[in-house]
Amino acid sequence: MKILAIAGSNSDTSINKLLVSYAASLIENAEVETVDMNEFEMPLYKHQLEVESGLPQQATDFASKIDAADILLVSLSEHNGTYSVAFKNVFDWTSRIKNRAVWNEKPMLLMATAPGGRGGLGVLEAATKRFPLHGGNIVDTFTLPFFNDNFNKETGRISNQEKDNELKEKIQKISAIESILEK
Repeated sequence: MKILAIAGSNSDTSINKLLVSYAASLIENAEVETVDMNEFEMPLYKHQLEVESGLPQQATDFASKIDAADILLVSLSEHNGTYSVAFKNVFDWTSRIKNRAVWNEKPMLLMATAPGGRGGLGVLEAATKRFPLHGGNIVDTFTLPFFNDNFNKETGRISNQEKDNELKEKIQKISAIESILEK
């Protein structure tokens, strides 16, 4: 089983990258690739630029990674209630690839975390509404509020037992869907 773990942040110390990496580690016998948004830096999307220069190679590379995966684990950072600019730009360019949906109907666990009490709920709400319009097959969502209190950076694990159990249940759910699809 191939897992694509996407942290929708370009921060070198991304808490969403820590969360998605932990989530991916919970899936047994999986080949995991973690995407770094910094590998997909492109000019800001502009229709005129697309007409003049076409799609940047990074957009097709990102789409290829999605296509090669069986399951998507996506943890989005929240900037002013929605996606980070780094993620949104990759999403925008990828959405311009002809004859494909961005997420290609891959089963997805959509997550977010933040230092505050809402835990990225704003970006989860935005993505939950938008992603299905672009081939997003959102199996479930997960949010981890108060990241610094509920995640142990030294162990790389959720320290809040209730939230840890919740994530593990959601990981089992998405893993079960993949098992069904393989049959």
